[in-house]
Amino acid sequence: MTENGESIEPAQATDDVAIDVRNLHYAYKKHKALTGVTFAVQRQSIHGFVGPNGAGKTTTLKILSTLLRPQTGGARVFGSDVVRDFKDVRKRIGFMPDHFSMYRQMTVFEYLDFFGAAYGLGVTERTSVINDVLELTDMNGRRNDLIKGLSRGMQQRVSLARVLVHDPEVLLLDEPASGLDPRARIELMEILRELRRMGKTIFISSHILSELGDLCDSFTIVDRGETKYTGSLDGLRVREGIESAVYVIQLADVHDGVQDALSTHDGVLSVRLEDGRPWYHVSFDENVTSTNAVLGTAIQAGGQVVGFRTDAAELQKAFMDLTDPGVRT
Repeated sequence: MTENGESIEPAQATDDVAIDVRNLHYAYKKHKALTGVTFAVQRQSIHGFVGPNGAGKTTTLKILSTLLRPQTGGARVFGSDVVRDFKDVRKRIGFMPDHFSMYRQMTVFEYLDFFGAAYGLGVTERTSVINDVLELTDMNGRRNDLIKGLSRGMQQRVSLARVLVHDPEVLLLDEPASGLDPRARIELMEILRELRRMGKTIFISSHILSELGDLCDSFTIVDRGETKYTGSLDGLRVREGIESAVYVIQLADVHDGVQDALSTHDGVLSVRLEDGRPWYHVSFDENVTSTNAVLGTAIQAGGQVVGFRTDAAELQKAFMDLTDPGVRT
């Protein structure tokens, strides 16, 4: 919706689209935070919203969560305009900001019960819902702990549980992995995958593309308030002229036969063993072979696979190529 109240219709509103953003502009006095952000997010997918600090990610999330009115352009959530239909949008979203206030003197259960009551849930329904979200976030054993005594990772889980209390269809998560240690980060990503399997649409912002490489179905990269890319990871590779896929196969231990087997696999271009770690960086032509076939070869050669992910260096190079250097104000 524009400053004059004119609604900006989505270009192609379909039942498959959960979030539709068209040409968003927003300025804080003289600072132009958004100068033309456009993207769409498919239902029941995880969409990564990636950009450097100051790129406009948080401003976009505030508009989607109805906390800011777009000055030009528009956004819809399941067809509902974020300005005109803000009450409907608020029922369908759960927003987890990058910095969230928590009532530190409350227990985990009391905190979630408070928000359940705020959403209008009765006592019996609240108890059932809280039990479910605590189970989902693996916080059932901490239900009676004071929030002030929880680690950053545990508080992040409580915040996510709070977002889920009213069973939203769309989750808007602003830098949810910020400040988490590697284990807590991995566990959070597993929870998000489970939520997608449950039918949720997840919109997650980050300033690190490689952090979301294995999690997201699609991406939007923004910089200086503009959309630089939106689409799949494969589409990003094509755009950036990356002719081969690069993955890291992590084994429990170095296995001599694995590197030889991978090197002779049809379509594999190179195999590099990372110094001091049983991590095999494998580059291959996706027109000739597939990730499943390459992974199967490593297993058949006797390797005990404990991890498989996109090579962070490949994604970071694409990210750096699309974004401009320099200080963002």
